[in-house]
Amino acid sequence: MTIKDTPEEWEVRGTATPFKGNKTSVRTDDVVMPDGSVVRRDYQVHPGSVAVLALDEEDRVLLINQYRHPVRHKLWEIPAGLLDVPGENPLHAAQRELYEEAHVKAEDWRVLADVYTTPGGCDEAVRIFLARDLAEAEGERFETEHEEQDMGYARVPVDELVRLVLAGDVHNNCLVVGVLSLVAARGGEGLDALRPADAPWPARPFSA
Repeated sequence: MTIKDTPEEWEVRGTATPFKGNKTSVRTDDVVMPDGSVVRRDYQVHPGSVAVLALDEEDRVLLINQYRHPVRHKLWEIPAGLLDVPGENPLHAAQRELYEEAHVKAEDWRVLADVYTTPGGCDEAVRIFLARDLAEAEGERFETEHEEQDMGYARVPVDELVRLVLAGDVHNNCLVVGVLSLVAARGGEGLDALRPADAPWPARPFSA
């Protein structure tokens, strides 16, 4: 048996969009089940996201601390953001987010992991990048707004970050997946064997 996710689309008898927000919407589909019954499924339609695990020369990961209202927590996270334009190159979006949220640039980029965050109720796809050879970005800092005005920053050693993940002290999904993928890659073929930054992403196709 080959273990690999595969695309598949079941018949939809009807669809509606009962809510449309600034960035996402809610869709209701009437889906035909294998036994022929029709079941209604509500889910969030999402443009997709990118996240950046930025690793410095001291083997520390760049983190930001940001308030997340839906969960009523300030979470430690890696820089991340939405794909603002349909078909946007995810690498360009990741470079933008690293600059805007941390005023940092990176010379070496690889793909760490591609994930669906909540496939039972949302179609959000996230590409998590590894960024290395970091330096402070040129020019003035990006002017933040809303929750980002209260962000904190830290650089945490990889080993310590793994301990925090396993202790249940940090909960952001991109951070958890990113740092554990980093450790797994190091224990396998090495970081240079990771997929290139422009690797195809079927969940969110893009132009080079």
